Amino acid sequence: MTKLVYLHEPGVLCNLARRYGLNEIYTYTGRILIAINPFAKLPHLYDMHMMEQYKGIQFGELSPHVFAIADASYRAMVSEECSQSILVSGESGAGKTETTKLIMRYLTFVGGRATGDIRSVEQQVLESNPLLEAFGNARTVRNDNSSRFGKFVEIQFDKSGRISGAAIRTYLLERSRVVQVSESERNYHCFYQLCASGQDADKYKLSHPKNFNYLNQSHMYELEGVSDAEQYLKTRRAMDIVGISFSHQEAIFRTVAAILHLGNIEFSPGKEFDSSVVKDEKSKFHLQMAADFLMVDESLLLSTLCFRTIKTPEGNIVKAVDNSAAAISRDALAKTAC
Repeated sequence: MTKLVYLHEPGVLCNLARRYGLNEIYTYTGRILIAINPFAKLPHLYDMHMMEQYKGIQFGELSPHVFAIADASYRAMVSEECSQSILVSGESGAGKTETTKLIMRYLTFVGGRATGDIRSVEQQVLESNPLLEAFGNARTVRNDNSSRFGKFVEIQFDKSGRISGAAIRTYLLERSRVVQVSESERNYHCFYQLCASGQDADKYKLSHPKNFNYLNQSHMYELEGVSDAEQYLKTRRAMDIVGISFSHQEAIFRTVAAILHLGNIEFSPGKEFDSSVVKDEKSKFHLQMAADFLMVDESLLLSTLCFRTIKTPEGNIVKAVDNSAAAISRDALAKTAC
């Protein structure tokens, strides 16, 4: 891009469009890599042969590629013995999640050890992606696997350039999506995966997503070419590899199930002024399930939703709330549990 005669917006866009027409989705602007999402599978661009080609090659010798950026960063870290950073930026649907996964994959390729241990550090780094996606990604109008949170991925290397550890910090999760989903979008993948999990779904008293208020608002339940049941197994496998114990896994999915049951608790006006009660037997069932899976007392959970406590200098005042306020408390609890 820097070799253009006129470096202005029309020239930049024309260059990108022409390259995109030739299936050249990557373009350099100095040390910056511009990627245009093809919204298509291009496995030949990211196979083992391609990683071998870019390994140790001087930056700029081969066609622009995300592997070249990752390799340049890795080589600079090894030669200068100084930490490096790669910033992946772009609007929703631009391909940030996939690009980050490709960078992590390449770094585990050049910095990994030849081992068959599925619990190796390199394997744990790679398996963190499906785990994060299950609980932090959702379908939006832009794409089927949009990250609804920010993350900072840190991969540590020893003096020989081998991966020695990793840390992933997440922040700014879009909690509002848990209780409200726009048309043609989906909630977080984990909810649909658990509903499609067969015996586990039965254990948590779950059924088709259309039966849950937090999932049926958009009438979008499945992703094209994706099996939620298979993805659930991959999520479980990723949990095993990264070292999450079975008891913790069960606690996580109990919470996921409890959130879905919470969303099905409906309220009606009570006999007293500005009070509320559980609407019907169906709501009572979901209240009981939510309490069981959250491992709290059912009456205490109901009291928390239908009453609020006001602290005063003279003491606490317990006040009933109407059915709309109780529903707001229910949604707030679901977002907090997430």
